[in-house]
Amino acid sequence: MIIYGKQVCLYALEQHESLVKTVYLAKKGLLSQPLFDRYKPRIKFLENKWAQSMSKGGNHQGILLEISDFEQHSFAQIKQSDFIVILDGLTDAGNIGAIVRSAYALGADAIIAAGVRQLNFAAITRTSSGALLDMPMMVSANILDHLNELHQLGFVSYGASMEGEVIQTMTFSPKRILVLGSEGEGLSKRVRAKVKKTVSIEMKHQFDSLNVSAAGAILIHRMGYAVE
Repeated sequence: MIIYGKQVCLYALEQHESLVKTVYLAKKGLLSQPLFDRYKPRIKFLENKWAQSMSKGGNHQGILLEISDFEQHSFAQIKQSDFIVILDGLTDAGNIGAIVRSAYALGADAIIAAGVRQLNFAAITRTSSGALLDMPMMVSANILDHLNELHQLGFVSYGASMEGEVIQTMTFSPKRILVLGSEGEGLSKRVRAKVKKTVSIEMKHQFDSLNVSAAGAILIHRMGYAVE
C-alpha cells in the first residue's frame, strides 16, 4: 500500500524498516544522511506530477512509501488484551486514524472495527501518523458474537452515550471495552443492547457533543488510568 506525508513516512522508515518496499522522493534533503544511506537501494526519485498522481492529489510533502499491506490481527490475538476499543460503524478515515493514534498513545491494547465491510488502511495509517503500524486491529463481521465471548472472558463493556454515567466519577474493570459509535448515529441499537454500561463526558458548558475522536481520546485516557 502507498502512504505519504513527511511525518508518517519518517516514522515508518525509522520504526518499521521491514515493511518498506520502495521510498519515492519528489524533493531532495527530506531524509537525514543515515536514513538516506540505509534506504539508498530502495529510493526512487520522481517528478512532482507523478507524486501527485500516486497520492491522488493529497499533500505528499515530497515523500511517499510503498509498504507491505496492513495485516489484521485475529480475534484470538486481540482477546488476550486488557483494554479493547470497538468502533461501531465508524467510516471516516480521519476520525479512525485519530482514535488509533490516541489509543496507541494512551494505552489501549487493540481495536476492533465493526459495522463496516472493509477499511482504507493506507489512509488510516496516514491519519494516525503511523500508529496503526503498532496497534493490533481487526475488522469484525460478527461483533455481537465477539462481544458475547469477551463478556464470557470477564470483560466489561462501556458504550459512549450522552445519557451514560459520567466518567469523571467512575472506575473501570481491569478487563474493559470502550465502544464508540458512528459519527452521526452513535451506538447502533444492536450494540447498545449488548454493552454492560454506558458512559458520558461531563461538559462545563451546554453543548451537544464532542467529535468522536476527541471524545474517544478523553474516554481512553480515563479508562487507561481509573482502573479498579
